[in-house]
Amino acid sequence: MSARDVTSRLRQSTWNGSIPLEIRLHKEDCRTYDVSDPYLIQFPRLSYLGLLIHKLHAFFSHSLIYPDVTPKDAWLSYEDVPLKWHYPLGLLYDLYSGAEPAYPPDADADTLHKLDAAEEGERRHLPWRLTVHFSAYPSDQLVRLDDEGKNLHDLFIHGVKEADYLRTGTGKTVMFLSKEDSTQLWDGVKSHDFALYNPINQKLLNPQGVNLRHLPVRLYLPHAAADGVQEETAPGSLRVVQRLVTPNLSSRQPQTIGTALNHILPTVFPSRRSPLLAQAVLHGAVLPLSASVEELVRATAYLDGWLHIAVVMMG
Repeated sequence: MSARDVTSRLRQSTWNGSIPLEIRLHKEDCRTYDVSDPYLIQFPRLSYLGLLIHKLHAFFSHSLIYPDVTPKDAWLSYEDVPLKWHYPLGLLYDLYSGAEPAYPPDADADTLHKLDAAEEGERRHLPWRLTVHFSAYPSDQLVRLDDEGKNLHDLFIHGVKEADYLRTGTGKTVMFLSKEDSTQLWDGVKSHDFALYNPINQKLLNPQGVNLRHLPVRLYLPHAAADGVQEETAPGSLRVVQRLVTPNLSSRQPQTIGTALNHILPTVFPSRRSPLLAQAVLHGAVLPLSASVEELVRATAYLDGWLHIAVVMMG
């Protein structure tokens, strides 16, 4: 199988990933005191929970204490942690669910034992049980959405522009998209339609006459993990770390996940070849440190073009 075929299959597999959700109305917003039926959905890992606010409002409208609330009043939480709108569902799940990530099929015996435990843990953690609120909006932690979806669109496009600027050094590829292409890209995201999304995404990944300069990689780790210092932080607080990651090393060898992590977080990833203190998790799976960062960006990036990688401490 050619490298292009592998990339295509991996991209399609990533696109098809989903997580079953069970969303319940918070008891303080429920006029029948938390006995309303749950909202159940199989939702794409790549997508954004903000796209559900109209469906959630319509589903729970008859159970709400305050009948005058609108979709923009909705916000979602997991174990009292407000879930950020601009984080895709897969990243939120990898960060907060507590489920063990999957391991490569060619792993050693100890890792395969962990894989069995991970599969059992996955069954315990699914469906992922979230809570929807329509009051007490945590404005200090979340951007408020609007009923027309403009704010969510702007959050997404901001991420796309950042990724494009890193890849090309200019951001012109996004800025020069036609209005039709820009609309098609967002329509593909909203409807989770690969046929709409992918042609525009390929234009962003392969701009004519432009060399790839840097790769959009963002790491998310427990707040105190970077320096070992325990701090008083809000529940679910994260440290988001980003550095310039080139496609190739100075030796002209491809940049791998191991070399990139060692460069960005040397105290957490002191080895380029073996995960000693932490693991990098993407789309619910532990990343092999030998994986090419550029190939991962092309095949497994989130919809905004970023590799959003959760750092999970070991032991």
